[in-house]
Amino acid sequence: MEERIVRYGDLKPCKTAFIDAHTPGSNQKENFTIIGGGVSESADQHVHIRDTPGFNIGAAGQPPKCRNSLHSHRTAEVFYVHKGRWRFFWGRNGSAGEVVLEEGDIFDIPTGIFRGFENIGTDYGIIMAILGGDDAGGGVIWAPQVIEDARDHGLVLAETGKLYDTKKGQTLPEGVRPMPLLTDEELKGFPETPVGEVVPRFVGRYNDMMALASRSPAKVIGTEEGALIRDRTGFEVEFLARNSISAQPYSVDRHEVLLVHKGHWRLTWAGGEKVLAPGDTCAVPPGLAHSLVPSMTGEAALFRVRDTDDAAGPTRI
Repeated sequence: MEERIVRYGDLKPCKTAFIDAHTPGSNQKENFTIIGGGVSESADQHVHIRDTPGFNIGAAGQPPKCRNSLHSHRTAEVFYVHKGRWRFFWGRNGSAGEVVLEEGDIFDIPTGIFRGFENIGTDYGIIMAILGGDDAGGGVIWAPQVIEDARDHGLVLAETGKLYDTKKGQTLPEGVRPMPLLTDEELKGFPETPVGEVVPRFVGRYNDMMALASRSPAKVIGTEEGALIRDRTGFEVEFLARNSISAQPYSVDRHEVLLVHKGHWRLTWAGGEKVLAPGDTCAVPPGLAHSLVPSMTGEAALFRVRDTDDAAGPTRI
């Protein structure tokens, strides 16, 4: 279990994870790969836990006014705001819609649309990410202008998904071509989804989840009736507050990943216990009997993620 806990203070960032690492306005991003290889395009990316539970866990850290460029995924991409204030935007040019999320809010971004995000707060911010599938969807699909802008600043993405920095004298290997730009015909497959179809269905607010979790775990993302966000992502997300569960041990036949948002939580299992702090991630293996309770007074909240039998792929009920 020691090796299945990643402490917030031990997270190792990569500043060259993606194609826009040199593009002004995006060149101060830090990418964290916590569970699974994620979608990083850089060999410099550190992976904390390589074994995947059917999904990947990562994070993005950005200073104020830093943005992540428009891209898309083939599987689910779910964010929750751990620190700061963030604006998420979507569409071919990022103008189809936008929503502002505060700390604790969660956003299940529909597959098949271009999306980006920026820190609009006053301090360094962190968002945690859940990506569907063991391979996190096989990589990132970039809007054409992102690839073109990156090339102007020295970064070339190969068709293999690997980055090459021409400023460092790197060139594509013989026989390897640059990643092709999406054609006009292919771009028609990425809809300009209006705000009214996204925000009411795919955004969960922290205060609402706290109210729903006052007596039992709140189902945030799932396929059943009653889930705050009904979607088929290949994983399910629950929200736990102080009085959501008892101190009795429980076990499930699924992988269970704990993402601590607020407070300190005591995780106990046969032979040991650890206290999880805000920002910590813990991967509990299937079948392990364990208990989970707040270890201190004050506000306490965490997200609990489990794999499902649904295959990772395009989301939608």
